[in-house]
Amino acid sequence: MGRAFEFRKARKLKRWGNMSRVFTKLGKEITIAAKNGGDPNTNPHLRALIQTAKSENMPKENIERAIKRATEKDQSDYKEVIYEGYGPYGIAFLIETATDNPTRTVANIRSYFNKHNGSLGTSGSVEFMFEHKCIFKIKKNDSINLEELEFNLIDFGGEEVFADENDIVIYGSYEAYGAIQKYIEDNNFEIVSAGFDRLPAAELKELTPDQQAEIEKLIDKFEDDDDVQNVYHIMKMG
Repeated sequence: MGRAFEFRKARKLKRWGNMSRVFTKLGKEITIAAKNGGDPNTNPHLRALIQTAKSENMPKENIERAIKRATEKDQSDYKEVIYEGYGPYGIAFLIETATDNPTRTVANIRSYFNKHNGSLGTSGSVEFMFEHKCIFKIKKNDSINLEELEFNLIDFGGEEVFADENDIVIYGSYEAYGAIQKYIEDNNFEIVSAGFDRLPAAELKELTPDQQAEIEKLIDKFEDDDDVQNVYHIMKMG
């Protein structure tokens, strides 16, 4: 097993509080993807996100509303903005947001850092510490040979394939998203979810239990913010 497997196994995969929080996050992703075309037949990224939403039991009307929002001129325009900074004990953070009001969002992110003895950094200050990857989950079945699948995906930008509970997880380079999705669909594998992830480029930083608890309070503040989509950090989760 490779680095992505070990990181994913060790990380606390916290869900967003409740189903409405999950739907809000996915809805924003769908709206942003639909700006490149609202027809899933001609927009592969949108097609994969719709499948992700279905796997999370997101109602059909929510999905359709999120797609429609991308073309309605009177609706708020979501922008993807990344914020970077440091929490206590030198823990680097990268926070991905989707916001219709960057002024509000940056003020909130800065306040969370400040209240937890951290500081908001400048663009590029910690992004180099993370590798941007695409990630797919496909439905596991007895006919899939993991080694053969991983070997075949190398030519499409795939980097790591492993079993995870009821699914098979595929990691690849960020740029390989479209090629990997096409391979999956062309070979009739069932996509459970698709998206992007960030893996720490170096060894994770280990803290004491009390220090870790302090960092987790800051993580909770970020993840409770409606504008925040994903939170990445370099702390080793105990």
